[in-house]
Parts: sequence; structure tokens; C-alpha cells
Amino acid sequence: MISTELLKKVRRIEIYTRNLVNSVFSGEYHSVFKGRGIEFAEVREYTIGDDIRTIDWNVTARTGEPHIKIFNEERELTIMLLVDVSGSGHFGTVSQYKNEIAAELCAVLAFSAIKNNDRVGLVMFTDNIEKYIPPKKGRKHVLRVIREILSFKPTATETDINCALEFISKVVKRKCVAFLMSDYMSGEYEKALKVAHKKHDLIAITLTDPRELTMPNIGIVNLEDAETGERILVDTSSARVRREFEERAARRISSRDRLFRKIDLDSIPVTTDKSYIDPLVRFFRARANKF
Repeated sequence: MISTELLKKVRRIEIYTRNLVNSVFSGEYHSVFKGRGIEFAEVREYTIGDDIRTIDWNVTARTGEPHIKIFNEERELTIMLLVDVSGSGHFGTVSQYKNEIAAELCAVLAFSAIKNNDRVGLVMFTDNIEKYIPPKKGRKHVLRVIREILSFKPTATETDINCALEFISKVVKRKCVAFLMSDYMSGEYEKALKVAHKKHDLIAITLTDPRELTMPNIGIVNLEDAETGERILVDTSSARVRREFEERAARRISSRDRLFRKIDLDSIPVTTDKSYIDPLVRFFRARANKF
């Protein structure tokens, strides 16, 4: 049974993100993700201004009148949303948890996809594949994707990015566009990232909360690891403790970004204290210039 509160959340996200798609992202999405190629549609008579490179010489010779070939873009793409639903996603110190922002990001990308007649699929993962929804088209399907992300209760709490990457490489046979949404607090995943990136158009979306980068001075606090359940007492009034925490966080982010650059993987950095609209727009425009 779907709760009234969940339906309201889904509806709110639908209204907000569809307005974004219509006003901001639809044209950006179409210009960047152009489909698999072009296919022949028909032949028609040449008119002034047509590209002479499209002249069909066989038909022209047979009819005695110049004719050109018409091609249509083979538009349909498969968009896969790979969403980290581990315990660390239920964290946020500003206005939203990371998993709530992930749901909105999925909605923006999914509505952009179906507006362009593309299919959307979903993989939710922890340290195993928690749920797979095969790619489909249509508004009802997108609403199901949003609903699943908001309400799904995973069986595990830890993260293994490798399992999601290996799964998508095995299950999706043709090249797809795959958005991998995670805080990337996982073990080693370089090899699987390279393999998936080689087969698919893989794009990393990094989700970060400010409190994962800096520690405030609020005295002695009891901290719990959202994925392992481990608890420790931390004296945040210690400048050394705060500095070491920030240095470890900086090294983790630097190592991750260095890997992305090494394998030429596009990434979209999203933080819980700022709108994700600007990072998405920058990504689309950078992509358009790149290709």
C-alpha cells in the first residue's frame, strides 16, 4: 500500500522536475545525447538549398530529375540510472538527504529521456544489487522509478560500486548512457569503472554533504557509521581532530577526481547545500562543446 505522504512526495518531485525539464533541460539533453546514428527515411525531388551531398544518383539517373535522400535520426537511447541506496545516502545536514536529491536527479534525467522518446531503467545497489527495473518509456514508468527510490528499503547498508558496474555491463548488451549516483565512499572500483566506461557512456554523479568535508567545533559527540553501525566518541573541540578529518576527506575526494580524469570520465559534482541545477547545466554545456 502506497502511503499518502509518499504520493505527495512523488507528485511534488514530478511537478518540480518536469517544469525544470520543460524550461531548462530538454534542449540541453537532446543536443548532448543524440542517439545511435541516422537511418534512411525516403527519397524526394531536389529543391534549391538542399545539400548536394545527399543526392541519390541512382534515382536521379533513372528519373532524369535530381532527387535527394532523406535521413532521420535514430533517436531511441537507453538511459540507466545506477543509484547507491546504502546507509550513507540517509544523511544530510542542510535541507535534504542525499537519497532525496538522488530521487530528484533521477526524475530530471528520466523526464528528459522520455520527452525525447528514450527508455529509462533503474539499478539500486548497496554491496549487492537490491533492485533492477528494466528500461521502459512513459510517464507511469518514470513515476514508478521515483517512487521506488524514495520508498525502497535495502537489505544491506554497505557500498560496493563494483557490483553495480559489473551488473550493468552484463545485463545491458547494447551501449547505453549510464548515470552512476553515489557518494563514492566505497572500496577499490577503478577496474570495474574502466570496463563499464569502455562499454557504455558512463557519467558519475557525486553526492556530498558539507559535513562530510568539514567538522564543526561542537564538543564531544557520539558518531555512528551509517553503513557499518560502528560508533566512536569524537572530541570536535580539538583542532587536530578537525584538521585530520578534513585532510582525510580532501584526500578521498582528490583520489576520486584524479581517477575520473585518468580515464576521461565525465562527472557532475552535487552537494546537499546547493542546487543541482547549475552543475547539470554546466555538464550539458561542457558535453556539447566536447562533442
